[in-house]
Amino acid sequence: MNKNNYCIIMAGGIGSRFWPISLAEKPKQFLDIIGCGRTLIQQTYDRFINICPAENIFIVTGEEYKEIVLDQLPSIKEDNILTEPMRRNTAPCIAYSNYKIKKINPNANIVVTPADHLIINEDLFIQNIIDGISFAQSRNILLTLGIKPDRPATGYGYIQIENKEISGDFIKAKSFTEKPNIELAKFFIESGEFYWNSGIFIWTLNSIDKAFNEFLPEIHNLFEEHYESFNTPQESSALRKIYTDAKSISIDYGVMEKADNVYVLCTNFGWSDLGTWNSLYTIGGKDEYDNVKLGNDISTYNSSGNYIRTTEDKILAIKDMEDYIIVNTDKVLLICKRENEQDIKDIVNQLNK
Repeated sequence: MNKNNYCIIMAGGIGSRFWPISLAEKPKQFLDIIGCGRTLIQQTYDRFINICPAENIFIVTGEEYKEIVLDQLPSIKEDNILTEPMRRNTAPCIAYSNYKIKKINPNANIVVTPADHLIINEDLFIQNIIDGISFAQSRNILLTLGIKPDRPATGYGYIQIENKEISGDFIKAKSFTEKPNIELAKFFIESGEFYWNSGIFIWTLNSIDKAFNEFLPEIHNLFEEHYESFNTPQESSALRKIYTDAKSISIDYGVMEKADNVYVLCTNFGWSDLGTWNSLYTIGGKDEYDNVKLGNDISTYNSSGNYIRTTEDKILAIKDMEDYIIVNTDKVLLICKRENEQDIKDIVNQLNK
């Protein structure tokens, strides 16, 4: 195992689209949301322990989630849990991790991954990551994993590759598109030139440092100014100053969409970002009427296409309902048409008010 391989697991989101299961005090990355016996962050850590030394895996999360991470990943060192003082999207999160690693190993190869994605074919995924590191470490490039789409999904970002006729799995990126409408998504699928943007990145520390300096110099300079404070008792106060001044921006918009040295590893290891209830419906085991049921004593009558989940030990009887999300917890009952699931986030905001 290469001691220069590092992994950054981003675990700071609040997962509001999975309300009422995912709550601010314990969001989806800390839940066993697919019912396999391991939480999403535990599954992510389990995958990367086969790629990086344990001491080279860093978790970036909110200050309020540090104890949950320690509880769910007892083998990880406390120093490897990087807590952000406030949410500033993925670019500052990655910059923070870069500077922590830079103090330890300036020759690092880095993989960046969200904590809450589903990977079906883990063997292929691990091989893709190993091949991606090998490709990136000898080149000044930024690599992202592109997933071959099997449907015109409107909830994913897309990457257009430069030439689909090129042989091999590593192809230069041509353009990025955020969550298209259904007509555009269908065009993407028909063209064969577009892949889903997995949000998983591979690069060397040197390559991403150059990219921040060129495309996000204000963030780069903030971290550079306080570089000597990292891995010292002054780090916490320095970090709060940095995050107070840093703008909130994603790595996709801030760097990947602007850089001309972005490559795509085109693959298909069975991926979902598990961003919505519909994504769980898509991957879930269905009965003869296309209902997905998670929980005991769920009975359906003249009902089809529903995602039904309960955490309570009580009978749920569902009749004459089609294409609904029905989620029951000890405090909340959610009933929503699947086609309107994008409104769940708005519901949460209204209830919070």
